[in-house]
Amino acid sequence: MVRSRATLVAGLIGLCLVGVVGLGIIGSAGADTGGDASVSEEAYVEPAPEQGELYYEASDPDGNWVSYINPRDEYRYPDLGDASGKLCVTLLNEAGDPIVGETVPDTTVTVPTGEELEWHSSADPMTVEYPVTENYDRPLDADQFGTTDDLPQGDGYMDSHCIEMHNQPEDATIEYGEAQIDGEHADDIEVVGYIQQAHDSWDSDVDPIEDAESYEEAGGGWTFQPEHSHGQAVIVLQLDRDGYDGGVDDPENGSSDDGETASNETDSAEPEIESESGESDDDDGDDEMPGFGVAAALAALTAAVLVARRRSG
Repeated sequence: MVRSRATLVAGLIGLCLVGVVGLGIIGSAGADTGGDASVSEEAYVEPAPEQGELYYEASDPDGNWVSYINPRDEYRYPDLGDASGKLCVTLLNEAGDPIVGETVPDTTVTVPTGEELEWHSSADPMTVEYPVTENYDRPLDADQFGTTDDLPQGDGYMDSHCIEMHNQPEDATIEYGEAQIDGEHADDIEVVGYIQQAHDSWDSDVDPIEDAESYEEAGGGWTFQPEHSHGQAVIVLQLDRDGYDGGVDDPENGSSDDGETASNETDSAEPEIESESGESDDDDGDDEMPGFGVAAALAALTAAVLVARRRSG
């Protein structure tokens, strides 16, 4: 009788051990709740409006451009000509994806503009306050970067906050100054550079990071020409937080050659930020095998029962 009881107890404890180990493994796998741990702000994904939808404006019959409604698109009065232009700001996360600045609240980007744009209500200077989703109607109004077979411009996703101007003299000069960043999180944003295209339709087959130039190289403005009375410029900004590694360019963290970051095998959806002491807030060593402290105790108890069983026999 003693032997059968000991055997029963040992069997039950063994089953408990298997259950605890299984729960520990499941708990470890379930800890990943999604999100990209290689960035400190997730990409903002907003599809570009399609024909017939709200905010879709027009497209060129020859397939050279597409236009979306922008509340910061203004027409000079009186009408002085057919020249038009656009000035934009794009904010990217560490992986190079468009964001709206949710993690940099109360931060303002100021872009001085010349006398030619004094009439524009969103110029003189142009300012962008983050997060744009809380401060503007149509926070992102333009698709400036990337390509797709379905559109003459852009990749089908909004990425920039812009002002637009029309009815300018065809010999006017549009000027803009260097971007200034102020506010609580100003040190978290880097001015990557400027992309300027004048005298033709905007070519969106450019990379906002790789093709950005210094202010001097970009030119800081353009002068319209007859029959070439259009111009645009984009100021490219990117999150650059001190102490945040991110792993975007680190092969060990799953970065791919085409710039898309692969799934990062971490136990948390939140990025790992170093504390002021220099130590990581996440203790990977303690989280790798959750539940096995209890499992070890149960194993020891099982061994003790088996010893008692043999002695009683």
